[in-house]
Amino acid sequence: MNGQGGRIRLMLASGGVPEAVVDALRAALPTAEVRPADDPIPLADLAEADAIVAWSLSPEQLAAAPRLQWMQARTAGVEHLPLAEMAARGVRLTSFSGVSAPNIAEHVLAMMLALGRRIPTLVRAQERREWRDIATHREVFELGGERLLLVGTGAIGREVARRATAFGMEVTGVRRLEGPKPEWLDAVFTVERLDEALATADHVVNSLPNTRATRGLFDAGRFAAMKPGAYFHNVGRGSTVDTAALVEALASGHLAGAGLDVVDPEPLPADSPLWGMENVLLTSHTSGATPRSWERGGPIVLRNARAFDRGEALVNEVDLGAEY
Repeated sequence: MNGQGGRIRLMLASGGVPEAVVDALRAALPTAEVRPADDPIPLADLAEADAIVAWSLSPEQLAAAPRLQWMQARTAGVEHLPLAEMAARGVRLTSFSGVSAPNIAEHVLAMMLALGRRIPTLVRAQERREWRDIATHREVFELGGERLLLVGTGAIGREVARRATAFGMEVTGVRRLEGPKPEWLDAVFTVERLDEALATADHVVNSLPNTRATRGLFDAGRFAAMKPGAYFHNVGRGSTVDTAALVEALASGHLAGAGLDVVDPEPLPADSPLWGMENVLLTSHTSGATPRSWERGGPIVLRNARAFDRGEALVNEVDLGAEY
């Protein structure tokens, strides 16, 4: 069982939780108390909570929840949570990893296609009422036959690979540990071979989380290791990139362009050079937006709530030491 040996109290931060999810939880856990709460959950409500479903949890909230054993985060990234304190308390954490992978993958391909077909440049020309044909003919390229490197082969990376393969791209990946090659990828390397992999890629997609091991991974040396004329896309976390080094690589022409959904810092300051670069597409951390979040996230919450009640294994459980 869940460890309390009786009726569990599951609190749901109510911001946007569909009634159908609440009803399904109550039907699946007839002996539990499933209670929606304000978002963020008030400290008083946390005092009796065994489990919570929420966007965030502050150290103060954690301290106010002495019974808490499990948190289902409504995000894929968990760097905003007090991971060390949760580990010390033995609180288990599960994420929404994979919930937004399909829409983020579509966003990546949209950025790649937009840069390849010079859509941002043509939109600016439209605003000027300028017919820009001959110059554009010399600038566009096709994705078919291009080499794509996925830095991160988790749910997002795999969904990007599936779609990129349909465009005829050669797809390879880089990940932290050895393991079986995921479907849709032609080859996979460990992070020790990242520079080698960067040297031959026409496009690099970074979907890494924010952890001690990934912060600043893409620095001046990494951008120098990239193939001249390559494109860099970031849908992971801005903290994984040295912004000044990226600006320099773009300004020098070593990189042909970048599609950036995430940056460091966020929001991007108004005086950042990235705003004015014509070879940069900025999308304001919107790749995770989808109307289908609960369609994919609801079953995760339901499955984990049942598993927690029965003392079974949870899905999407976060390694609190590794921070993802």
